[in-house]
Amino acid sequence: MSTQDFDSIFPRGEKNPYGQNFIGQSYLTMLTTEGVPVGNVTFEPGCRNNWHIHHATAGGGQILLCTAGSGWYQAEGEDPVSLEPGSVASIPANVKHWHGAKADSWFAHLAIEVPGDNTSNEWLEPVTDEEYAHLK
Repeated sequence: MSTQDFDSIFPRGEKNPYGQNFIGQSYLTMLTTEGVPVGNVTFEPGCRNNWHIHHATAGGGQILLCTAGSGWYQAEGEDPVSLEPGSVASIPANVKHWHGAKADSWFAHLAIEVPGDNTSNEWLEPVTDEEYAHLK
């Protein structure tokens, strides 16, 4: 899928300012920062973020709403889940996980930060090329 074939309903945005926590190129547009922050994250083919944890002592976590393309979500110790437009991934607080595009597809999702107490985000190690190559 080329960028011309990639039809996302939200703007792609600028290069992701958190790009140091990604393998490949991603883009970010914050759709709102009021109340519940919602960002549109777009991944070029093969791009994925590092393992990370959304910490909270109560509430918290993240919800991903896939809007375009095809991608992956994986929680530590679980099988990867294929994400297509309309897919939803509800990620509880304190769960180590990653998400990103499939090797041959652009991918976009809305990232919704679930409100909680004492929330923080911890970026961890990259998803290795070997781990990523095994996804089918």
